[in-house]
Amino acid sequence: MRLIRITLATLFVLFILPALAHLAVWSMMDHPRSWSEADWSSTNTFPKRPAQAEAGIWVMSARTGRMKGAFATHSWLVIKKPGSTRYDRYDVVGWGRALRHNGYAPDARWYSNPPRIDHHVSGEQAAALIPTMEKAISSYRWGDYGDYTIWPGPNSNTFVASILHQVPQLAVAPPATAVGRDFPWDGRWAGIREDGTIFISMLGYIGANIGGRAGVELHFLGLVTGITAAWDGVKLPGFGTLRFI
Repeated sequence: MRLIRITLATLFVLFILPALAHLAVWSMMDHPRSWSEADWSSTNTFPKRPAQAEAGIWVMSARTGRMKGAFATHSWLVIKKPGSTRYDRYDVVGWGRALRHNGYAPDARWYSNPPRIDHHVSGEQAAALIPTMEKAISSYRWGDYGDYTIWPGPNSNTFVASILHQVPQLAVAPPATAVGRDFPWDGRWAGIREDGTIFISMLGYIGANIGGRAGVELHFLGLVTGITAAWDGVKLPGFGTLRFI
């Protein structure tokens, strides 16, 4: 009984308390009441007509809608091929066919929330990685009608996490607020990723990541708490990554 109480108290302090704190902050902000009232327009973060020669890869995210936004972000990928004057956006959504290509502007708001560039690679490095990314995107196993599950996954964050794991040269992990990123997209519940991360995931409900790009993370019901790989910040449910400096 004492062990149960200690476990519950630990879960409350590490996960529930910070999540409730961010919910309180989130509830004091203005948010659209429905999908139709939300702003999905471009933020003009990207040039309308990019330079033709240079390639680029962007890992993007934005807070989700309604109360979900207090805890979770939506992730997507943007690719600009060398020699092209357009962007290709790929993300997974919960209506219709799950995997979408150019369903929205590459830098569009998500439920009125502005996008954030989590990682950017350009030039020759991007050009070399794009074919591998496109192959991983085309082979994503949950991209059809009815394949999306909002929680614990597979969802939009499961999709982006799977691509990033298959292209470890990008050297980036999805945000700590990307609920669904730790769903076992490749069917493995435990193992070692290409970047050296030791992971365990009980269908995305409970798990952990240690080492590699993850640092030290504990997962509970899709929420993440932990320390960054460089030990320069903490990861808190709802708040995401908070840097010390």
